[in-house]
Amino acid sequence: MADDPQWDDIFSSQPSTDPPRRSADADPPTDEAPPVDRQVASTRREQRERERTPAPRAEREPRTRRGRGSDEPRPKGRHRGTIILVSILVVVLAGGTAGVVAAWGAVAPLVAKITGDDAPADFTGGGNGTEVDFAIVDGQVGSDIAANLADSGVTKSYEAAYAILLADTTLTFQPGTYSLQQEMSAQSAIDALQDDANRIVNRLVIPEGTAAVDIYSLLSQATDIPVDQITAAAQDPASFGLPASATSLEGYLFPATYDLDPTLDAHGYLQLMVDTQVARLTALGVQPADYEKVITLASIVQREAGLAADYPKVARVFQNRLDDGMLLQSDATVAYGTGNTHRVTTTDEERGDASNLYNTYVHEGLPVGPISNPGDLALNAAVNPADGTWLYFVTVNLDSGETTFSTTFAEHQVAVAQWQAWMREHPEYQ
Repeated sequence: MADDPQWDDIFSSQPSTDPPRRSADADPPTDEAPPVDRQVASTRREQRERERTPAPRAEREPRTRRGRGSDEPRPKGRHRGTIILVSILVVVLAGGTAGVVAAWGAVAPLVAKITGDDAPADFTGGGNGTEVDFAIVDGQVGSDIAANLADSGVTKSYEAAYAILLADTTLTFQPGTYSLQQEMSAQSAIDALQDDANRIVNRLVIPEGTAAVDIYSLLSQATDIPVDQITAAAQDPASFGLPASATSLEGYLFPATYDLDPTLDAHGYLQLMVDTQVARLTALGVQPADYEKVITLASIVQREAGLAADYPKVARVFQNRLDDGMLLQSDATVAYGTGNTHRVTTTDEERGDASNLYNTYVHEGLPVGPISNPGDLALNAAVNPADGTWLYFVTVNLDSGETTFSTTFAEHQVAVAQWQAWMREHPEYQ
């Protein structure tokens, strides 16, 4: 698969040439067995699955994440408040269309497949009246827009929107929060994201798993506060009442929807996010001395887990590895240390770089700090991991998100073979 076109990067301003890669689920510790196939459960589709986990709502139930096999009920409607946690999903088409025309020859067969006799499932019309907030975050690859529209219930399928994006190389999307509806046709949803009239200007939406540097950018875009002022305000974690173990605000900015308050400055907005995160930790019984450890583990779970039901299991895998003195082998931590906050795939060279203090293929234990800002699901999982002896996990069905957890490397190899068989039956994911 490493030599196949990287569909998810077709619309990226800086297309990636890295081979697909999964993390601790794929590689055993070096003292147990040689590494398994570097391509195990690590397609770009899987990368999207990990990067677009919806944030929970405080005042309504979380929505079903379509295509992920979630049992979560759908929301009843939109509510407003001082702090409202929303089930939104990050969507963005970063940068312009440079390189897209050149790539068209590679994607044309996929477009033909998507738009051929087997037309993708699609809704008709402009929606059913139930509003959905979309946060467009600068830097995500373009194909996330199609996946996230489907996962949020806006469109009926990923393919319906993706075909439109592939066919129209002139489309660009601006960062911000947009008001859409559930059950929109793919075309009407994409058209709505092109219309500034649908842009929400009185709220700041921060999705789960967003890195601090991206939150600073979102805050700047929403408030017009220069990003350098926000970055400067974040330099002193102690000024936000955090313990000395917190060397940055990474991990302490709770992902949620915040109503904008014109009386707040940069420090005030960041304080609001920190206070919300601390309140979550306190509710879970976490003591200040343990904030950093819990948030760091939760931030990895946030980036690595897929289905909501798997969060506690993923947390258990990493906790078992920590308890057994095994390397965590999380590609998400490695990628964060390289400055790539929007991906979890890594190269052999990156995984072998000992100068990266976040490299859990080289350095034992938890990384030196959090790698994202986790939400309730990940925090709960880190504090209350599932019971189990698992040391590995691999997603064996990329459509449903079904993941197999294994205790021994031999069991893991069976799961890997299952995934490989699934991939042979679904060449469209390669």
